[in-house]
Amino acid sequence: MSNHEKNKRILLELVKEPHNSRCADCGAPDPDWASYKLGVFVCLNCSGVHRSLSSRVKSIKLDFWEDELVEFMKSSGNASAKVTYERAVPPYYYRPQENDHAVLREQWIRAKYERTEFSGETKYPPLAYTTGFYEGLLWKKGKENTQFLKRKFVLSEREFTMTYYNKDNESKGPKAVIPIKDLNATFQPDKIGHPNGLQLIYQDAIHTRNLYVYHESPEEIVTWYNAIRAARYAYLKTAYPTGSDEELIPKITRNYLKEGYMEKTGPQTESFKKRWFILDSQNRKLLYFKGQLDAEELGAVFIGTESNGYSVKEYIPKHTRGNKWNCGLMVDTPGRQFVFMCEQERDKKEWLDALKHVLSRPMAPQDYTVEANIKYKN
Repeated sequence: MSNHEKNKRILLELVKEPHNSRCADCGAPDPDWASYKLGVFVCLNCSGVHRSLSSRVKSIKLDFWEDELVEFMKSSGNASAKVTYERAVPPYYYRPQENDHAVLREQWIRAKYERTEFSGETKYPPLAYTTGFYEGLLWKKGKENTQFLKRKFVLSEREFTMTYYNKDNESKGPKAVIPIKDLNATFQPDKIGHPNGLQLIYQDAIHTRNLYVYHESPEEIVTWYNAIRAARYAYLKTAYPTGSDEELIPKITRNYLKEGYMEKTGPQTESFKKRWFILDSQNRKLLYFKGQLDAEELGAVFIGTESNGYSVKEYIPKHTRGNKWNCGLMVDTPGRQFVFMCEQERDKKEWLDALKHVLSRPMAPQDYTVEANIKYKN
């Protein structure tokens, strides 16, 4: 057996070991690349970031591996690297998964290996997302138009607020003071049209509001994201003092279970109108907007449980007006029925599966408050 075949076989055995069987950076299964500088096994997507860091990557299956490199991989591995490079990751810092956006994966890898932010050593000046206060300029989309303008944002963990100003002259006061209590942040590069695009969504007195922002620097936008997560984590620790990290961390920020266009009827016999929908599974709300970059919701549908009178099913109405799409579903609530039309069967199935996922989850005490508020608004 040639050295090439022998070394390939050794590497393929190494990558089957439990700590090496998933990408060291995003957790994707069956990594088939490795950094022979760091001694970690990674997936194809993460290998590209490592290559840009000059951390010397090779394909396990396709490249030739010298004996000394294989010996290094045997003595290293993902578990060993985790001890070194992830010794002090803050509980709120977002660890990207395999399907997350590229900016999150890249900055996680750079933070770990290039900037060694989680080595446990004291950093000075301290890392921005650890200080409890952060301010700077972000490009923000206008409420009534598609133009992005630079606006000053200030995040205060002590006050549990995020504030932004419309003009450089702060003496006129902030345009909005957003409570951390209701703030969510999610990366939306495709929707916003910028690789570093971030959607901020929060609840004001009556409506759900959206802010669409970006920064030219990927490191800066991920710093903002983790600063928001740090403030949210501090708030949750105050609001739920007995809550464990296992319970609280999923509540810090979340991606939405499903987004997309559907056609929706009005409350009586109004014709169908195309609307952009967001299913916020954590708050059990199906929000709808006139367009996907709207600042303010048009309305919301609460998604309870079957035992409380909620259901969802395929449905094709007999008499419709204004609809262009033919793949229908109905959401039944104690107050009324909602009929939605999807463009394709695949869209309908995804919406049905997502809505059934929310329906199947028991309601928590706070869900009844959300339900009551939506009924009051409607």
